[in-house]
This record gives sequence, structure tokens and C-alpha cells, in this order.
Amino acid sequence: MAWSRLKRDEVTVRRTKLLELRRQGVRYDDERIEALGYSSPGDARKDLIRALENHRDEEAAEASAYRQQENERLDQLLEAAWPRATKPSPVFDKEGNVVDHALDMRAVDTVLRLMDRRAKLNGLDMPVKSEITGANGGPLQMSQASDAELEAIMNAGPGPTPDDEDPPGQPGDSSA
Repeated sequence: MAWSRLKRDEVTVRRTKLLELRRQGVRYDDERIEALGYSSPGDARKDLIRALENHRDEEAAEASAYRQQENERLDQLLEAAWPRATKPSPVFDKEGNVVDHALDMRAVDTVLRLMDRRAKLNGLDMPVKSEITGANGGPLQMSQASDAELEAIMNAGPGPTPDDEDPPGQPGDSSA
């Protein structure tokens, strides 16, 4: 049986107040939550879960509508750029004579960027896997260090490199 508009509004108001009280850290067995009309702390907990699930469903629907709209925009842009990216156009010399036929590389780049954007929007790309390894590709060795050891490591830093040396004739140059 469908809920009346009045009943839906009452539930929305009760859930809003419940969410507000829970954000304040009020426990489910508190009299303020019972005053909202819940018969038990378990009922209040279940209603909060329903409210959160409904909110998640609403957000998913909004994200889906946004994704669809963006895909339609990408379709329009791709449709406009595709012919120039896939069909060679004449290349003219200074006198206006056709010397060759070539793809419009700017259009090709545009198409590739549009395709990349679509892949990101729709989650088509595989996640990048990265791994941190230790010496010679082996496992990374972890250990605890004392404050003194950490300070020694921070103060050690890399040794001087050829780029760090002063150029001839500059301060610190002993050959001048």
C-alpha cells in the first residue's frame, strides 16, 4: 500500500531529527530519540539505516543522471571532431596546389582527449597498480628507529654532486 504524502513528510521530518540527534552523539536509547516516536532503540537504528540508504540511492541517481548528460555532451563533441580526425584533408602549398592529404592532428588529439575523458567518467580504465620495493627489487624492510637514528638520517642527506659545486670564478672556487 502506497504511503500518503502526509505520511512521507512525517517520516522525512522524523528521520531528519533523528539524523541531527545522532550527529550530536545522542544514543539510540536516549529519551529525545524515543520522543520522536520510536518504540525501541533498534527501531530507531533501522530507520536511520533506511534514511542513509535512501540518501545513497538519491546520490547514485543524481550521479547517474550527471554521467548520462556528460556522455551526451561528449558524444556531440566527438561527432564534430571525428570526421577531421579520421578523413585525410588536402594539404596545399603556397600557390594553392594540393600537394598531399593528411589527417588533422589537432582533431586527432581532441578525439583522444574526449575518449580519455569518457573512459575516466565511466570508470573504463583499469586502476594503476604501483608497488614499492626494497633493495634490488626485494621486499621493503621496515623497522623502528630511535629518534637519534632518524635525526642522523635526516641530517646525513645526499653527498655533494657535480651540480652542487661552485662554477669557476665563483665564491668558494680555489682555482682563481
